[in-house]
Amino acid sequence: MPRYQITLEYDGGPFVGWQRQDNGRSVQAALEGALLRLTGEEVAVFGAGRTDAGVHALGQVAHFDLEKAWVSDKIRDGLNYHLRPDPVAVVDAARAEPEFHARFSAISREYLYRIVNRRADLALERGHVWHVKVPLDAGAMHAAAQTLLGNHDFTTFRAAQCQAKSPVKTLDQLSVSRYGEEIEITAKARSFLHNQVRSMVGSLKCVGEGRWSSRDLERALKARDRARCGPVAPPEGLYLVAVGYASDEQRNGDLQEHHGEHEVQRDE
Repeated sequence: MPRYQITLEYDGGPFVGWQRQDNGRSVQAALEGALLRLTGEEVAVFGAGRTDAGVHALGQVAHFDLEKAWVSDKIRDGLNYHLRPDPVAVVDAARAEPEFHARFSAISREYLYRIVNRRADLALERGHVWHVKVPLDAGAMHAAAQTLLGNHDFTTFRAAQCQAKSPVKTLDQLSVSRYGEEIEITAKARSFLHNQVRSMVGSLKCVGEGRWSSRDLERALKARDRARCGPVAPPEGLYLVAVGYASDEQRNGDLQEHHGEHEVQRDE
């Protein structure tokens, strides 16, 4: 059976999350319904990240198997046709190796959290950012965020219903940058605990307001106590931006070796 890998973006607002559930429409169910209409096959779709209700994606990755081989472009275009009017778009489709798994083959996940920091109400970004009216110090937030980098027990920033076997994770990147009225928080790790990013963002907001210091954030982490977490940031500001795989790194490494010193490195 040929296996296909797709990259998609979606507005999480109308959905109960990625995962199929009984209490509403999910992104997974929307994709499986579109595949049934396109191919006539009942297909299970597996995603790289189980985003919660209201969380968006710019680079979610999923895979599925089909009985019949399809041209990748027809998979992309056909799915997009049958997904309408749901706010889900397949931006790329390709044949995958039989052993590829969107979730278990992933070696990194990158999330973006967007805050619009101004007093005026939102007209266009409502439902897609966290609107914070109190002035925030993005520099202080970034400095404090660095205390969370590395391998830690993140129990403080873990949802009570988290099903991960261990609260220990390695956080590779947590950066805070301001662009005019917008503050962007980028988090990257191999994997995250349930609500970890939103919990860290909510605590960083306390730092930005001046209610917490960098030392307060570090103490909260070391307490390994959910009650020490700041208010959890709402889902609408969170985006799954990218999922990395070993095959991607191999291709990048081969390219750099080929170009040698002429290869230009970019910070993404």
